[in-house]
Amino acid sequence: MTMSCDTLKCRELVFHPTPPGQAERALDLLVCLPRMTVAHIGPRTLRIAYCMLDYSLEDIENELQVQGFHLEATLLIRLKRNLAYYCERVQRENMGKPEPRTKNYKAHVESWHKRPHGDHDETPSEWRQYR
Repeated sequence: MTMSCDTLKCRELVFHPTPPGQAERALDLLVCLPRMTVAHIGPRTLRIAYCMLDYSLEDIENELQVQGFHLEATLLIRLKRNLAYYCERVQRENMGKPEPRTKNYKAHVESWHKRPHGDHDETPSEWRQYR
């Protein structure tokens, strides 16, 4: 299955130091997910690679928290995490089909021209023509 490089994401999950061994337990859980690669890159850090069409970082982290895992919550990590959440959410919305146009704008334009709305120039027409 070939995909655009924009849909393939590589993110890091950083776990809180307590309780110990969270990264190893999370690695065991995430390895079982289809179309996701997981690597242990530090004592408390995992690198995950996934397709955005299948997963989102927000869903993965929320599910880990439901399972009882504690993610690191320093200011820098929370900022990175929320930026990734936002970017993935917008990108997923943009990949969807656009909404069909349901409004008939021609009727509104015709109505605007027929109704006096005070948007007329009082300058005589001979002054508006350059000769």
